[in-house]
Amino acid sequence: MQNLTQNPADLTEIDQFCDALWLEDGLAKSTLDSYRSDLGRLAGWLAEHGHEPLLDLRETTLTAFVAHLSRSTRASSQARYLSTLRRFFRWQIGRGRIVVDPTLKLANPGLPSRLPKVMSEKQVADLLAAPDIDTALGQRDRAMLETLYATGLRVSELVNLKLHEVSLADGVLRAFGKGSKERLVPLGELAIDWISSYLQAARPDILRGRQSDALFVTARGGAMTRHAFWHLIKRYALVAGIDPAKLSPHVLRHAFATHLLNHGADLRVVQLLLGHADISTTQIYTHVARERLKTLHAVHHPRG
Repeated sequence: MQNLTQNPADLTEIDQFCDALWLEDGLAKSTLDSYRSDLGRLAGWLAEHGHEPLLDLRETTLTAFVAHLSRSTRASSQARYLSTLRRFFRWQIGRGRIVVDPTLKLANPGLPSRLPKVMSEKQVADLLAAPDIDTALGQRDRAMLETLYATGLRVSELVNLKLHEVSLADGVLRAFGKGSKERLVPLGELAIDWISSYLQAARPDILRGRQSDALFVTARGGAMTRHAFWHLIKRYALVAGIDPAKLSPHVLRHAFATHLLNHGADLRVVQLLLGHADISTTQIYTHVARERLKTLHAVHHPRG
């Protein structure tokens, strides 16, 4: 909800910025809403305390706002706010609307080192074997889990897959990631086999004559949702003897990346497969793989 005290000129600048992001980068509505909310919070605070408008923002005023944030938000949320502000003011500099970026000297809050949760290869195998493949829905679920582990897709990319975006003959699928950026991802033989089996019998059985362009469909004839798949993977965690609190679709994406590195994959290749724009995002997996190698060395080396 917009703060009634916000400066109308500030709201116009925020709208123009979000419109430009949508036109130039094709960002999702949820991402744009997040930018709009972050900037709106700053604009509301400025108006409430009688400070200058956004485009006249001084470094000292911004520092005071960050101090205000630190009293009510976590470090991770503060870092997101600062990322939003940096992008906004750099865009304004590019337009020639301001000369000095007030965010230049701001330091990111100290964030705790959070390594992704890791599944062992045995845990992954147990999870993949959890669905009852004597049922059509079980075959669909097995195909989805195999595809997720084989490709490292984000859950939104998985559930939004269309039939025409998967080429079993070529062994690849076309994924559309953040900002609608497209990438080709190899499937691997096992995932190809399970998708093929699902398409031949289970999918027609689930649809019962209804038409859908979605690859993975539900009993209602529509595409699987992120929420439904999240619950599905929690249920199979119990079957596989894995703590559901420690498992999510994203954890399986982490397992894909970590296991690739453990088996000698190049970090740049993993970056491309995951669809990371910046390799620094991918580098967190090298820490996970390195810890795994240390453990293996300690257990198996005679002088470990």
